[in-house]
This record gives sequence, structure tokens and C-alpha cells, in this order.
Amino acid sequence: MDKTYQPHAIETSWYQTWEKNNYFAPQGSGEPYTIMIPPPNVTGSLHMGHGFNNAIMDALIRFRRMQGRNTLWQPGTDHAGIATQMVVERQLAAQGVSRHDLGREKFLEKVWEWKEQSGGTITRQIRRLGSSVDWTRERFTMDDGLSDAVKEAFVRLHEDGLIYRGKRLVNWDTKFHTAISDLEVENHDEKGSLWNLRYPLADGQKTADGKNYLIVATTRPETMLGDSAVAVHPEDERYKNLIGTFVELPLVGRRIPIVADEYCDPEFGTGCVKITPAHDFNDYEVGKRHNLPLINIFDKNAAVLAHAQVFNLDGNVNHDVDGSLPAQFAGLDRFEARKQIVAAFEQLGLLEKIEDHALKVPKGDRSGTVIEPWLTDQWYVSTKPLAEPAIAAVEDGRIQFVPKQYENMYFSWMRDIQDWCISRQLWWGHRIPAWYDEEGNVYVGRNEAEVRAKHNLGDLPLTQDEDVLDTWFSSGLWTFSTLGWPEQTEFLKTFHPTDVLVTGFDIIFFWVARMIMLTMHLVKNEDGSAQVPFKTVYVHGLVRDSQGHKMSKSKGNVLDPLDIVDGIDLDTLLEKRTSGMMQPKLAEKIAKQTKAEFPEGINSYGTDALRFTFLSLASTGRDVKFDMGRVEGYRNFCNKLWNAANFVIENTDGQDTGVNDEPVELSSVDRWIISALQRTEAEVTRHLDGFRFDLAAQTLYEFVWDQYCAWYLELVKPVLWDENAPIERQRGTRRTLIRVLEVALRLAHPFMPFITEEIWQRIKGQAGKNGATLMLQPWPVAVEERIDAAAEGDIEWVKAFMLGVRQIRGEMNISMAKRIDIILANANDEDRRRLADNEPLLKKLAKLETIRVLAAGEEAPMSATALVGDMQVLVPMAGLIDKDAELARLDKEIQRLDGEVKRVGGKLGNEGFVAKAPAEVIEKERAKLAEAEQALANLTEQRSRIASL
Repeated sequence: MDKTYQPHAIETSWYQTWEKNNYFAPQGSGEPYTIMIPPPNVTGSLHMGHGFNNAIMDALIRFRRMQGRNTLWQPGTDHAGIATQMVVERQLAAQGVSRHDLGREKFLEKVWEWKEQSGGTITRQIRRLGSSVDWTRERFTMDDGLSDAVKEAFVRLHEDGLIYRGKRLVNWDTKFHTAISDLEVENHDEKGSLWNLRYPLADGQKTADGKNYLIVATTRPETMLGDSAVAVHPEDERYKNLIGTFVELPLVGRRIPIVADEYCDPEFGTGCVKITPAHDFNDYEVGKRHNLPLINIFDKNAAVLAHAQVFNLDGNVNHDVDGSLPAQFAGLDRFEARKQIVAAFEQLGLLEKIEDHALKVPKGDRSGTVIEPWLTDQWYVSTKPLAEPAIAAVEDGRIQFVPKQYENMYFSWMRDIQDWCISRQLWWGHRIPAWYDEEGNVYVGRNEAEVRAKHNLGDLPLTQDEDVLDTWFSSGLWTFSTLGWPEQTEFLKTFHPTDVLVTGFDIIFFWVARMIMLTMHLVKNEDGSAQVPFKTVYVHGLVRDSQGHKMSKSKGNVLDPLDIVDGIDLDTLLEKRTSGMMQPKLAEKIAKQTKAEFPEGINSYGTDALRFTFLSLASTGRDVKFDMGRVEGYRNFCNKLWNAANFVIENTDGQDTGVNDEPVELSSVDRWIISALQRTEAEVTRHLDGFRFDLAAQTLYEFVWDQYCAWYLELVKPVLWDENAPIERQRGTRRTLIRVLEVALRLAHPFMPFITEEIWQRIKGQAGKNGATLMLQPWPVAVEERIDAAAEGDIEWVKAFMLGVRQIRGEMNISMAKRIDIILANANDEDRRRLADNEPLLKKLAKLETIRVLAAGEEAPMSATALVGDMQVLVPMAGLIDKDAELARLDKEIQRLDGEVKRVGGKLGNEGFVAKAPAEVIEKERAKLAEAEQALANLTEQRSRIASL
């Protein structure tokens, strides 16, 4: 192998080899094991969440594949309705063209063209991360098979009475001109106003305190044009006499009733509430209870472009509300209408007051525009009947959440579930399989021919519904539609239900719950019982920056996982983070932060180092603080493994490694590392079974770095390099050396697939292994008989002995090149035995001249001391150091540290500094003080010991 580890030299070629040879396809003979990739949007590129998610899934699938399971990890992408249409419309707008100019058919051709050109970006990136998905089964939510499955699901649900069309309030996105679901609405805390408006009482009525008007408080005065009533609490003594009477709606002149409803809070404002059923979800429910009219104040056809009407283009006020809209408000934007309506109230003396008011403003999660509750005809899924069996499946353990606490989040939402609006006023997506005749009658079927035949419609003119389905409807069918449903394919029979869904907590409602509901209704076992989509939901946290902040473009802290893998120079990184920003000051701030964090850009760390970092941070359910220092550390881990492999190759290539059952002699060092390996195999397997990727990574890291590399490779050098060592001993050590490495590579493969494959290919012959690829080798299984407690105790004693000597050398500033004498005091019989067994090894590796045990009654010379259990390891100081010179050196360093402690302590004691300095600066100064104080205490103690010699 090359002396230096260069990830780019091995990663691309190995992935091409794996994919070319179809190693990712199902081929195990054991029990099926299936993971469906959460389909990323075809519009996008990988972000850190994708990288984290893919590392976890690939670790699981490689682990189970090596265990002999018949594994399928199926990839695919989502058509991402709104997001994709938005991208293509933006491109057209740059050319001065709208989708309405093109018409539906031509526009969809443009979307498909863009998908073919750009849609492969994310799949190339998934390959770059080493994800071993079966590319031969890649799916897209708009491909023919999945489109057929969507139609089938819609028709079956409609036939079962679970899909219906109704006129209800929806969340209307005025930018994208479509309804969106409750889950796509984000509530933003903002400072707003509360307008108190006077509504004159009709027919000479007066309040209990003699006023001829009521005061209503509202955060949306523009919707008063559509008011249908004023509501008061039925027990509010101030207004009991007015219930059933009327007010004159200002500006409009419409008489509207005063109704009693417990929705009203007598303690809020005046206790009077304006009711606008067509433009507020709570008012809609009040309106249903009192049979109030629904008056839509917004324009249904705000503009006509080319041959297509634009549905509610901008949320403008209607040109005609109930035949009585004042002309000055017709066609106004809703927020301009607000200003003019308030001005009109003030001019009429009907504006009581305006108060500051904190409120939650609903905005579209993609558009960022204020959502308008709007009364329209939409398609809905009746979710309560679907939710009941889905809840039961988690309650009885057919589906388990890891960690378990996410079940509570799931139950909370499912037990208060609302019907799901599934229609979207878009062109890109699965068009709803429903047709209308000229009288408005609706017919649902898989295609128009089926509809005509089923309903005997002959040549009756029919028009298909213009709307498409919510993207989450098709992705809700993902686990089974991708396997060929509704056909009962062999893949569907073999690989469904799937085993694990790996997902973030943020889409438990969007996706996870909907998959469970739709699957359990549509997919049945042979006995007719409902089939679940997956057996386990592994929920991971979000990937945040090193300070714990959410990664976002506006914060300028977004990291691209492939920039970490391949590296990126500072200029390109700055361009990626600031391009397209409309606010120059924000772009300048982000550029400054980026230069401070990455003054030379980002180094190339390779895929294995990034994957190991992700997995080492994957503690169940917790958000991940991503620190580039961890990536640096795990790149060093890769280097350590590479260098260890080179050492093994140098000492086993062309040598007798005993893999053909020649007689071998295993030293206590060999037996110790073999024993430690068994414990590591068992621990890593147990942690992976329990989805504790962080603990599995830690266990593996500690074995490879701390035990195999740091100790074993050092402890075996005397045997390997001793020409006079018995051949059986050398053979045993070489066999152990290479076999332990080979097993460690198998254990590490799910975490670091590229480097482990490259090394394994180089050593497999000497290790006595056959096979074309490491990824299809058997997973290591611990053998209890190979656990050797006696060898473990002996080597731990050796390690403690050597560490004690190293500690003394460091404290007394004794060069490692200088051979020293050792005296052992308080040694018991076990210590003497261990010394006899390991004395040559200790002398060689610890650079010792002599080792002797202090005789009974003998007084030890002045020595530096370390402890190994109860035994004392003594290093006589006579002749080893110049006592006066060493004391002088220590005094100088103690004086410097004392000054540092006083300087930093004085700064932290300055109230002005502490009040003005940023928190991170103060924290750094405190850490600096603690470090200096500890160093000062250590040197003071060391000086006392030397002074006493």
C-alpha cells in the first residue's frame, strides 16, 4: 500500500467496483432486512441532515448484509410538487414567461426536462457518501409504476368513503396560489396591533351602560367586510339583553346578528368578537353552529393571463361582496385594504383605539408569505378512521419508536388528528383521478375510460380535475408502492413490511404517521390483517453547528457534507454562502464569520472520516453539535489505521503467518489482544442492535487506537524483530497480528467502508481469507472460549508498569534515550511472576538497564515513585538529573505560571471586563485560568519531590 493515506485515490474507484458488480443487490440467504431511503427532493442537493441520515442507514444495511441477511436498501427521489414547480417557474420568469403562457402540457414538458438535467445531482452525491443502495431498483414518485399506485390508492380510499370533496376553509398560500396542509404552516411570533372598532347597534338598541354601539377587537380589520355576526358569551351580563338583535356593519351597511357562543372570552377585550366564517378557522366553527353565511371577500379570478384564469392571484379584495362592497376597496391588496379600512373607520369616528399586541402569524413554510384562511372546494382524507389502527400498532408493539419517548409525540398528534387536505392547485404532481360533467357531477376512477364504463356515461363531455395531490400522499405509499403494489410481486412479498425507517423527528407527522395510516389500510397480510410499513422507527436529532445553532443560509453556518469530503477553497466557500443574498450587510457578516472559521477553506477529509464523525455523534434522539475538530480527529483515526496496516504488511508479507494450521505459540500479549477483540466484537454488535451508533463507534475506536495500535503493535515488536525468538512464537504473533487486523476491518466496515475495503484487499491472502469484497464477508462473532482473563490481567499489569515509568520520566525530565534502573517495592507473588514472564519485554520497551525487587528490610534509595496496584515502581535519582539545575528550571517556569494566574485572575476580577466582554471570551479566559492553575500545582508538587531527594 501507499505509505500515505489518500482517500480520494480509493473512494471513487471502490464505489464503482461495488456498483458494477451488483454487490448492493439482495443476495443473502438469511431473513430479509429492508430499509427504504427517505426520498430526498429531486430539486435539492445533499445537506448535513442527509449525510447524517445516510451514514446511519448504510451502517445498518452493511452490518446486516455481513450478518447474512437478505438485505434491500432501496433508493429513490421525490417529485417535490411545490418546490420543483417553484424552481422551474423561476427559470421561466427570468425569460419573461409564465406557466400560464405555456399552458399545462408545455409547462410539464419543461419540468420533466429540468428533472432529467438536474435530478441526478442528489443521486451522485449519495454515491459519493458510499451509500450501498440497490441502484437497480431506484424509484421516482412520478414514475409510471408509482403513478399507477397513487391512482389505485386514491380510488380505493374513495370507494371506502375515506376520500371526499368538500367546501371548507383551507390554508391558502397567496404566493404559490394553492392550498397547503396545517403541517406546512409555520406560526411566527410577531409584534402587531389590536384594532378596537365600533359597530353601531341597530333598531335603537343600547348596551347595559347606555352605549349605542359595541366595540369589537380584531387583529385583521380588513376581514370585517365579510363579517356575518358579532358573538358574545351567553353568560355575559353586559350583553344578555342584546342577544338576537343586530348591528349595522360599518362601511358595508349590512345588518348582522348578535349571537351567543361560548367561544367568546368575556375577559378578552370588551368580550365582543366579530365573526368572519369564511376567513378564520375558529369563526368557521362558530358560523356552523349558528348557520351563518360564509362571505368570501377575496377575488376568485383576480387576473387572466393568456388562456388560463389565475386562481386568487394575490389575495386581493373581491370586486363584489354580497352586492354591497364599497367601491373604494375593490381590487385592493389585503394589507392595503387594511390601511384604508382603518382610515375609513377613523374618519367616521368608529375607531375606538389601537393597541400593541403580540400575535402568531401563520406563514407558508416554503413561500414565507402570510397564509390566508380561504373557503374553497378541496379533496380530503378522513383521517380519524385511519388513525385508530395506526395508534394501536404502536401501542401493541408492532411498530416501535427508538427512542421510545417519540411515541408520545406520535400519540399526541394522532389522537387529535384533523382531516387531511390532499388537493393542491399546482400542475406538477399526480393529477387527481376525478372527472366532472357539465353539471358538476364528479366521477372517480383510475382513468377516464374506467369512469365512462363504470357509470355508463357514453360520450358525455368530461373534464379531469385540474388539481394535483399533496406530495406527502404519494410518499405516504413509499414502502410498498416501490415494491410493485398493487401487484403482489415477489419483492413485495419478500421485503414488506420493511425493518427500519430512519428519520428526523421533524417529519413524524408529515410522513411517518401518514405512511402508517395508508399502509395499514391498503396492504394486508394473507390472513387479511393490516400490514405495517416498518417494524422500527429510528428517530435521530437535527445536525446543528458546533455552537448548537440550527444550520441555515441566513445564519451563514450551513455546511455541505461533500465540501468536507472533497475540500473547498475559501473563495468558493464564500461564494456558496453569500451568493444571491439581497442584504449586503448580512452577506458581509456571513463572509466575516466564514473567514474566521475557515481562513483557508475546508480541507479534504474523505468520506470515511465524515461518516465516522456522524456515527460517533449519533446518540439516540439528541440533536448533533457538529464540530470540524471531530472530523479532523477521525481523519487522524483513518491515518492511524492505515499506518497500522502498513506495519502489519511489512511484518507479514512473504512471512509464515500460520494460517495453514502450522503449530503456533501464543504469548500472553497475543492472548490478551485476542481476548480484547472478543469483547469488542460483542460490544459493537450489541450497540448496533440497539441503535447506539455512538457507543459502537467509541468501542471500535478505543480498540483500534488504544489497544491494537498504541499497545499491541508496540508489545509485539520485540518478538517480531528478535531473530532468536522461537519460530512458533513468531508465527503465533504474525498470525495474531494479521487476523486481529482483518477482524477489526470487518467490524469497522459499516462505519468506514472505503479504507477498510482497500486494506482488506491487501491483507486478505495473508490472513487466510477469500472473497471478492469485504462487504460480503461474515460479520465477526465473539467466541467466549477465547476470552482470557488471566492474559488480560497480565497485560494490564505490564501497561501500568510502563505507564508508571513514562510518568516518572516525564515528571523528572529524563530523556527516553537514557536507560535507567528500576527497583520494585512491596511486590507480591503475582507481581514477581508477572515480572519473570515479561522482564525482557519491559526492559526493551521501557529502556530499562535493570529491574530488581527490593529485598526484605532493605531501604530504598531516594527515588521517584509510581504505583502499580500496591507495588511501588522506584526510579533512583542519583546521577539521573542535576538537582540544582532542575530546581532552577522549575522555579523559572513556576514564576511564569504564577504571573499568568495573577494576570488572568485580575482580568476576570475586573467587573468592567466581565460586563462588556462576550460570553465566549469570558469562557476562554476562565478555561485559561483553570489550565494555568493546574499546571502551577503540578510543577509545585514536582519541585517539592525533587527538593526532597
